[in-house]
Parts: sequence; structure tokens; C-alpha cells
Amino acid sequence: MSFTLLQGFFSPVFSVILLSSALLNAEMIVPMGKSRSASFEYVAKDYTYLFGMQGFNDALLKMHFQLYQGYVKNTNLLLGRMKELEQQDKDLSYDYGALKRRLAWEFDGMRLHELYFENLGGEGLLDKSSELFQRISKDFGSFEAWKKNFSAIGMMRGIGWTILYRDSQSGRLFNIWINEHDLGHLAGGEPILVMDVFEHAYITQYGLDRGKYIGVFFDNVKWERADKRYNDALKAKAALTQ
Repeated sequence: MSFTLLQGFFSPVFSVILLSSALLNAEMIVPMGKSRSASFEYVAKDYTYLFGMQGFNDALLKMHFQLYQGYVKNTNLLLGRMKELEQQDKDLSYDYGALKRRLAWEFDGMRLHELYFENLGGEGLLDKSSELFQRISKDFGSFEAWKKNFSAIGMMRGIGWTILYRDSQSGRLFNIWINEHDLGHLAGGEPILVMDVFEHAYITQYGLDRGKYIGVFFDNVKWERADKRYNDALKAKAALTQ
């Protein structure tokens, strides 16, 4: 099995392994309790309502939910440990820097999975009268042209994400490839539709047939969610200009 494939399956494990060896001690894996300084912890959301979704077997979804929960756990772990080091006036230490560099991987892994799961569970149909449909058609020539391009980006070699982004300043839509979780995002960009193209999102059910997975993804897009994200972005922009 290739390194890329292993990384796709075991990214929560890699999130700890790739920290400096000085940080991989018993203290790092102690659950956050009263001794921890952080006053807030992220809680993994429940997406079991997606069980039974056509084209995604429950075993695949269960594994994917567990992987997502790992990102939530590791985000809390990193934030708690960094807070401790800050209170010890060790924010210039090597240990602190290693943790800080790792945070975006874990945090973005958590957030992107939430966006992905939340734009699934629909019927794959976008209302042609919606502002999102109209904007997609304007920026890409047609909805079909946008979908073809989005799918092509999803088929690019490598692991990552395909995201329909809205530029918060111009309002223009872009299909973007995100390498890993934390590399490639548009500054100020607003994610409208998120598709996971790490192997763990499909390989146990579809093998290496990523194209078939992408087709199933589109069959299950909850466009109401994407449309709400788009409209919320428009409202936020309007509020800033008032």
C-alpha cells in the first residue's frame, strides 16, 4: 500500500506521529481534564443521520466519522497543550512552535469534514432559479460546465479536497484544489460546496474508482445547504456595506 494511501486512511495517527519526538510523551496523550488550561473544547458533531444514504454504505460512513472525530480530539489536544506552554512562558520554545505549525492541519481537518458531511444527504438537485445557480452559470458559462470542471479537479492525482469557493470581495466563484487540509485555501474565500477526495472517503467501497465516487457524491449533494452558505455570504457582504 502506498504512503499516500496510508496517509489518507490514518491521518489522525499521522497528526501525532509527525510532531517532534520531544512532544510524543505520556503527557501529550493525557485526556484534557481539570489540569488543562483550556476553557473550551470542540465537540464532534453527530452525522449518523447520513446512514442509509444511497451510494455510501454505513461501514464507509462509520469509518469516516471516526476519522473526523480524531481531528476534533487532536484539535483540543493541541490547543490545550499550547495553552499550558503559553502560561509557562514557553511560547518561544521548539515544542510550542511544532504544535502551532500542526494546528491548522488538525483544525482544518475538523472543519472541512463538517462542511463535507453537512452538504451531503440531499437529492443532488440545485434550484435553477436560485442565486447560486445563476452565479455558477455566470462564472462558468453553464452549470454543466461548472460541474465538469469541479469533477475534473476532483480527479487530479493526489489527496486533498475540491471546494467551490466564493471570493468575498469580488463575489466570483472558483473551483479550488486543496492539498492536504491546510494548503491551497483562498484568503478571504468562503466555501460553498466541499468534496473530500482523500482515499478514505471512498476506497473501501469503490476501490480506486474515484470517478464513480464523485458521481455518487453529486447524487447526494444537499444543495439547500450550499445555497444557504452562498446566501449567508451575500447577506454578510451586504451588512458590511451598510
